[in-house]
Amino acid sequence: MKGIQIDREIIDMFCFSGEVVECVPFGSGHINDTYRLTCRRKEETKYFILQKMNRNVFKNPVELMENVKGVTTWLRRKILEAGGDEERETLNVVETRDGMPYYLDSRGEYWRAYLFIERASCFDVVKNENDFYQSAVAFGHFQRLLADYPAETLHETIADFHNTPDRLRKFREAVDADICGRVAEVQEEIRFALEREELAHTLYDLQESGKLPLRVTHNDTKLNNIMIDDTTGKAICVIDLDTVMPGLSVNDFGDSIRFGASTAAEDEKDLSMVSCDLHLYELYVKGFIEGCAGSLTETELDLLPMGAILMTFECGIRFLTDYLEGDHYFKIHREGHNLDRCRTQFKLVADMEEKLPVMKEIVNKYKN
Repeated sequence: MKGIQIDREIIDMFCFSGEVVECVPFGSGHINDTYRLTCRRKEETKYFILQKMNRNVFKNPVELMENVKGVTTWLRRKILEAGGDEERETLNVVETRDGMPYYLDSRGEYWRAYLFIERASCFDVVKNENDFYQSAVAFGHFQRLLADYPAETLHETIADFHNTPDRLRKFREAVDADICGRVAEVQEEIRFALEREELAHTLYDLQESGKLPLRVTHNDTKLNNIMIDDTTGKAICVIDLDTVMPGLSVNDFGDSIRFGASTAAEDEKDLSMVSCDLHLYELYVKGFIEGCAGSLTETELDLLPMGAILMTFECGIRFLTDYLEGDHYFKIHREGHNLDRCRTQFKLVADMEEKLPVMKEIVNKYKN
């Protein structure tokens, strides 16, 4: 076998078609160790993805893979019913020889494998507006296909991931503790956060009262989690399902806007450069609603702009909390990096609050 030598114990446990003739590192991910395998049987060549899961990040890989297997099996059935290509339009888990969606090796490491999606690419940055639009269609379509999936049966792989009131509570605790002596220098940011306590409860309270339905959510709705067909330029598949769990559709929408419709980098120091690009916002609204194809409720559609504001606000709180606690969660590359990130998010929140009437008008334009 050419390339990286993976323990034969691992290779032999998965139901790959043919002989594995090559194993090479693949992709730009920073969490799991990812390899592409080349398998040959007679004249046929097939490719597979093999990953060693990061146990430091994913504390319960068994529950995570139960989520992935459940969701991908559901998607495969829906795609087949619609006459689609189930090998390209969803991830396909390769089971082990004893029928499991993962393998626990003799060293205590968890491995999984997927069928490789050929003739398609994913991009870390938006190269053109169509890429952003296509990602919106894909994540909307993901919502539509899973609209009747029993979301409550999924494991919550990260507890309280988008529980904004809980994020605000932890932020208050960080302010009170002030373990790094940084509170005095960030009074303006603290005031900004605390003035929006009512905002923090908006979506959470609506979910608790049953006015927002629990959905299957992706929770990492960035462009690089979409496979785009090399020939047509159209999005064909949502990938990286590690954070799939029960949640709110408006949060998935909102995180895409937070990251993709901002006019500046997430850690931009010059706040005058930071705003919500309404053209990109409209492009994403159009694509997302098209992809959803009527699967969201009227309330969910009306709250899409609020999802953008809430996800940005929550992210800003998380950056500021980490800064106050000594930068132990998010990786930093310079002094005050998390504070810079917090300030860009809060500036984006303020900008979207001013633009909220227009953001609502744009949603109304496409929902009818």
